Amino acid sequence: MLIGINPKVSADLLSVLARMGHGDEIAIVDANFPAASTAASCQWPDVISYPGLNAVGVIDLITELMPLDGFSDYAALRMQIDTAPDELGEVHTEVAALLTERLPEGGVLSSIKRQDFYIQAKTAFAVVQCNEHRAFGCFILRKGVIF
Repeated sequence: MLIGINPKVSADLLSVLARMGHGDEIAIVDANFPAASTAASCQWPDVISYPGLNAVGVIDLITELMPLDGFSDYAALRMQIDTAPDELGEVHTEVAALLTERLPEGGVLSSIKRQDFYIQAKTAFAVVQCNEHRAFGCFILRKGVIF
């Protein structure tokens, strides 16, 4: 047990976050996402499972420990809704509210088409699958730096 670390943070998640460097990405995906086949292409080839948390809960755990990037086009990406790419679903609104508080100066929340998300997630450092059942509840976070 570690002092100051939320006990919900698994050993695998803690290890992944510690190993990631500036610009590395972590995909947080919903319950319907093809997590195992995607993770097989990542640096950490095993899915990190969080069956007891939704996307907001997992992103909260991660961003308590990992700074977001303020030096690139985006600090976080959300999967767009196929028929309404500019529309925010309930899960997107909740995650945006959380991330807005944790963005560094210059940090941007952006979006990506669903099919492009699948491609980008395969280049992530790791994949975390949660119990999110709301449609399009998938996100990519880019690690920043600590000053």
